[in-house]
Amino acid sequence: MTVIIAGAGIAGLSLGLSLHSQGIPFHIFEAVEELRPLGVGINLQPHAVREIFEMGLENQIDAIGLRTEEVAYFSAQGTLIWAEPRGRFAGYNWPQYSIHRGQLQLMLRDALVARAGAGCITMGAALEDWEQTGDGITARFVNRRTGTSAWSITGDLLVAADGINSAARARLYPNEGPAHWRGTMMWRGVTRAQPFRTGRTMGMAGTWDVKFVCYPIAEHDDGTVDLNWIADIAKPADYPWLKQDWNREGRIEDALPPFENWHFDWLDVPQIIKDAQAIYEYPMVDRNPLDAWTHGRLTLMGDAAHAMYPIGSNGASQAILDARVLARCLRDHGVTPEGLTAYDDARREAVNAVVLANRGDGPDKVLDVVAERAPEGFDRIEDVMSPEELTTMAAGYKKTAGMDVEALNAKPAIL
Repeated sequence: MTVIIAGAGIAGLSLGLSLHSQGIPFHIFEAVEELRPLGVGINLQPHAVREIFEMGLENQIDAIGLRTEEVAYFSAQGTLIWAEPRGRFAGYNWPQYSIHRGQLQLMLRDALVARAGAGCITMGAALEDWEQTGDGITARFVNRRTGTSAWSITGDLLVAADGINSAARARLYPNEGPAHWRGTMMWRGVTRAQPFRTGRTMGMAGTWDVKFVCYPIAEHDDGTVDLNWIADIAKPADYPWLKQDWNREGRIEDALPPFENWHFDWLDVPQIIKDAQAIYEYPMVDRNPLDAWTHGRLTLMGDAAHAMYPIGSNGASQAILDARVLARCLRDHGVTPEGLTAYDDARREAVNAVVLANRGDGPDKVLDVVAERAPEGFDRIEDVMSPEELTTMAAGYKKTAGMDVEALNAKPAIL
């Protein structure tokens, strides 16, 4: 009753750990030949951190991430709109983490290898094709560097956790086409700098078309932090985003112009951009919600199922929740198509709602509302938005994303 997993990202590794804890055999195939700590900072929300802790990895994640204390929204003039505590500071039973995505991936990999052995992961094997029979599924994998089809394995189920450009999803939905671009490019970097506000604050300033997001992901003995930042800039419809690499090196001169005058008392934005250790350019893309993830003995998970805009800090968090729910469904329904269907029923509609909420700018919508009402700035936020309206806007997204404090604290563990 082996589960074949395509992809050793956050979703696939979390599934491996979860299946191992339930005694369900699995094998992971990963397209790259070596996992390296690539990427930039992400946030893990309390509902996902709960699952990390349930996997027995509290000490490990504490060693590589920072417990986020608050999120703060600012106008394009740098004036505070709204700030609220995060994680345990907000009353959750679990913290929120700001963390480097690549280090999180390696943490999960190391934990899985320590528990299940290095042989549970095959590297350099990208999903190419599969064939279902009445009692199993045979998956074929190719080495992208050599072009050779070197692996064929038969198991009971196939879980495609192979990312936003999923080969499985492309075969299941051949007319879908490229990812959905919102017209925004993101320049992302890490800069060693002085901390701002609490020292563990996630800050967001501007509007959807010109927005700066930043938060620390590491602290140094001299009091400085590694500040992860994202500069969002809207581009015209004919901007050649598809012609660019997904991990293309960015240029300061492309990211800087809209922010050149953003010298705030809490952060010197142009200086942060200029001092970056490296800058990368990404299109802000997602995928349209699907009406089915499960197809017989195959299902989609993580970005392959529900790639979403990086708004609301939910992409990696939802992938971890996928893994935990899928493992529970296979435990309760057996390693069968019925187990995959139960997972689909439990997760798809809820996560699709998050995808659509993020398209509407999720909790960041407050920036646009304030800018529309007070385009030249304001002295008192109470003259622009009432505290009740601010609270209601924040609470609505939390409910959609499964992050309501009282509901999450009272909810029983997934596994």
